Amino acid sequence: MAGHSQFKNIMHRKGRQDAVRSKMFSKLAREITVAAKAGLPDPTMNARLRLAIQNAKAQSMPKDNIDRAIKKAAGADGENYDEVRYEGYGPGGTAIIVEALTDNRNRTASNVRSSFTKAGGALGETGSVSFSFDHVGEITYKLSVGDADKVMEAAIEAGADDVETDEDGHYITCGFEALGEVAKALESSLGEAETVKAVWRAQNNVPVDEEKAQSLMKLIDSLEDDDDVQNVYSNFEVSEEVLAKLSA
Repeated sequence: MAGHSQFKNIMHRKGRQDAVRSKMFSKLAREITVAAKAGLPDPTMNARLRLAIQNAKAQSMPKDNIDRAIKKAAGADGENYDEVRYEGYGPGGTAIIVEALTDNRNRTASNVRSSFTKAGGALGETGSVSFSFDHVGEITYKLSVGDADKVMEAAIEAGADDVETDEDGHYITCGFEALGEVAKALESSLGEAETVKAVWRAQNNVPVDEEKAQSLMKLIDSLEDDDDVQNVYSNFEVSEEVLAKLSA
């Protein structure tokens, strides 16, 4: 899972979380609204809504914002968002998956295509790169819940597939279909998770040099700056030397 860890660390060290907090809240609110609209507005009866609220709380989203997002789903004039996945190729032959929630497919597709083109990449057809990723569940915990051995033992008992621990926390991977069940089992042994979500995990990473890595970061930044884009995943990998330069 080196590619996942590197990408996460680059973004963390570049301090983007602080720079895009309001935009992040907007995206979290959109997911809450979509989840509430897709099922009941009661998180105890709506697993997707419960996870969306949990992830919002993990990012310190105010309770008033969460409540407004839920109420928005019940409004007659509330927007209808479509879930769309875009797939394409970035610099160096890297694969990129973009998940969006949009009320205007044409606008979002145009914006995503423009970001790819400006970075020297190309937007592909649905399915053009997702075959090289696994759609899995990811459950994260802070380091304070225990050491790596304790979390590994709890993950095995819960039926998870893998655990990665680094300086930022514990990252537990499980099958997509088993996400709810594994998260519930882990909650009984480790407490409430920081985040619980489905992610696209690359089966193999593509090594890139510093120049291509910089182009990829600009492309991913551009995509994530789009209000409609919820998540971006890639399979690029950089050396420790390049990682140090990008993190400087």
